[in-house]
Amino acid sequence: MSDGADVRVEGVTRTFRVPGGVPVEVLRGVDLRVAAGESVAVTGPSGSGKTTLLQLIGALDAPDAGEVRVNGRALDALDEAERLRFRNREVGFVFQAHHLLPQLNALENVLVPVWASGVDDRLRERAAHLLGRVGLGDRMTRFPGQLSGGERQRVAVARALVMEPGLVLADEPTGALDQAAAQALVDLLLDLNREERATLIVVTHSELCAQRMGRRVELKGGTVKPAACGVEIID
Repeated sequence: MSDGADVRVEGVTRTFRVPGGVPVEVLRGVDLRVAAGESVAVTGPSGSGKTTLLQLIGALDAPDAGEVRVNGRALDALDEAERLRFRNREVGFVFQAHHLLPQLNALENVLVPVWASGVDDRLRERAAHLLGRVGLGDRMTRFPGQLSGGERQRVAVARALVMEPGLVLADEPTGALDQAAAQALVDLLLDLNREERATLIVVTHSELCAQRMGRRVELKGGTVKPAACGVEIID
């Protein structure tokens, strides 16, 4: 079981350039510290760089300047094989779109991250346990088309945790759900954050979701701003 990941973002900038277009600076000198085991909401208007920041922390992208460190390790120092291993074994991703494979049942979808290292009995048992933990123990053989939207997101949460990552990154995980399903998913993420001890960073437009996290930061104009309602921001 993971003890959580310590995340440090220091002076990070990210600019996107489209051929023939004007460069767009999405992040400009962002600093953020998330301690191991914390739950943190990242809020801000559309286009403020929330998803870009999450992708940098998850090594899905690289900054133009500055540094992202996870457990003291600079992500830009990793070669491609090390980045792939980091994303597979140390980070669990949950997106607004669940990205389940329609031809696989719930259990098989949870086991997808395991394929690279080989499925053994322990990981198969963990996948089944996680599905039970998210309330889908009796639906393991159901295919995505036979599950509700909330159930599909719960399968995606179980998949994100199957490799016992120290860091879980969720990008608008409740965006496609109704209020009841969204509330249930937030409850689940926080329960698993406590039980699995994984650091949880959630990008969200949902005020309800943001208020439930242990801490909240706001991105605005590409930089970190004080969060509303007097919520503590960052170290």
